[in-house]
Amino acid sequence: MRKYHKSEEKKLIQVVCNKCGRSLRLENGCLKEGCFSAEAAFGYFTRKDGTVHRFDLCEDCYDSIVSQFAVPVEEETVTELL
Repeated sequence: MRKYHKSEEKKLIQVVCNKCGRSLRLENGCLKEGCFSAEAAFGYFTRKDGTVHRFDLCEDCYDSIVSQFAVPVEEETVTELL
């Protein structure tokens, strides 16, 4: 879950892991640790028609969840980090 400064919409002031509730480390509005962010927009033929869900996971919670997948996540190594 992300919180932004009210007067400056783009200034990130807090990121909280939706699974464990831990606040992730920020410095000057810049996230300083691993975070998985997801957004799902539900359309027709779903039980959640017209809703959008957003959440953030710390790296430990992400690892815990994906370790339970029946089909492993696809992994690729990149040489240039953004």
